[in-house]
Amino acid sequence: MKTLLLATAIGALALSAAPAGAVETGMQLVFELEGNAQRDIAVYQCDGMDEPKSVQYINAHPHFLAIVPVEGEDLIFVNVISGSGARYVSGQYEWWSRGNEAMFTDAMTATEDAEAEPAMCHTIEDIP
Repeated sequence: MKTLLLATAIGALALSAAPAGAVETGMQLVFELEGNAQRDIAVYQCDGMDEPKSVQYINAHPHFLAIVPVEGEDLIFVNVISGSGARYVSGQYEWWSRGNEAMFTDAMTATEDAEAEPAMCHTIEDIP
């Protein structure tokens, strides 16, 4: 049996926005993996973003996760139902991949008159 440990930082995003006494904390998720658990990494270049995104995919039935860097933090995205491809969400963010392409959307960029525009991304490297 394999064990997968996911660690992520949780805390104040900016000291100026943090309440008095806010403390940086961390979280770890441990999955006991049986069967054909798989971890893949793909590097994407997204429109309008200078730095590539290195995305980890954790496929360990019944857990399907994506670890996506957002504003300097690795966020854990959970797989949700989609009609096509693999759709993951984490709070206000959506990561939707299909083949060598993906879309990254921040729902908070939506306006009263328009939906949030996704950043289109394409794979530039697969890491086994």
